[in-house]
Amino acid sequence: MPPKRLDPREFLSTTRLVVVAGKGGVGKTTVTAVLARAAADAGLRVLAVDLDGKPTLADLVGDVPHLSLTAPDALADYLETHGLKRVAKRLAASGIIDVVSTAAPGIDDIVVLGKLKSLERSGDHDLIVVDGPAAGHAITFLLSARGLLDTVRGGPIRTQALDVLEMLGDPTRCQVVLVTLPETTPVNELVETAYALEEHVGVQLGPVVVNGVDAGDGDLVIPDGADPALAAAASFRNARRAMHHREIERLSDALAIDQIHLPHVVTAGITRDDIARLAAGL
Repeated sequence: MPPKRLDPREFLSTTRLVVVAGKGGVGKTTVTAVLARAAADAGLRVLAVDLDGKPTLADLVGDVPHLSLTAPDALADYLETHGLKRVAKRLAASGIIDVVSTAAPGIDDIVVLGKLKSLERSGDHDLIVVDGPAAGHAITFLLSARGLLDTVRGGPIRTQALDVLEMLGDPTRCQVVLVTLPETTPVNELVETAYALEEHVGVQLGPVVVNGVDAGDGDLVIPDGADPALAAAASFRNARRAMHHREIERLSDALAIDQIHLPHVVTAGITRDDIARLAAGL
């Protein structure tokens, strides 16, 4: 059956926190930037968040407000809000998060999710778009709250975990957007991740974003006597279009989830202008 397409502006106004996840190399950061730019262009108050401290997302979103959030930053913020402001930054800078994470697996993820929950609750933004973990870590990242409930019987950490679970279970507050390329392995991994998130985390999945789609109309015609190099290029392009079409159809059959398609961008490196054009194209 043909894939169900979605108006992204409709989706972006239905929830307050979007966590973008996908296998490495599928364009997760690009999709995060495009969604943030599109939402800002639609008049929403948007915050773009990255979790790895790299400047890429900030460069791509331009004038959209941006926050780089790491586990030590989130821990320092958590300690400050619990009366330990004087020692918060010193503890975070000393690597204490690594020690605590060893003693209580998932604590680093829960402090990050707790900070995202605080941002979502603040009401300062209509939409927060997070450049989330790669697909494999996305499951453990989002499962951290449930895992801590099994090991922490009381106190502020348990309260934090309960609050995070409440947010993850409310689709008006949080949804996860999975990103793939229209290729066999990325589609397979996305389908597996989607089922795992729905079954174990209980978070609602937003539309799947298929990135890098070669969506030309029909095959390129190769005239008789064409230059062999041009004929080979046209044959390759036709084969790629056919593969993309097949994989999109297969994804649609495997997951009854709306899709957003982003076209393939021919460039050595995605730029802020490319993001603006992709967002406008939505």
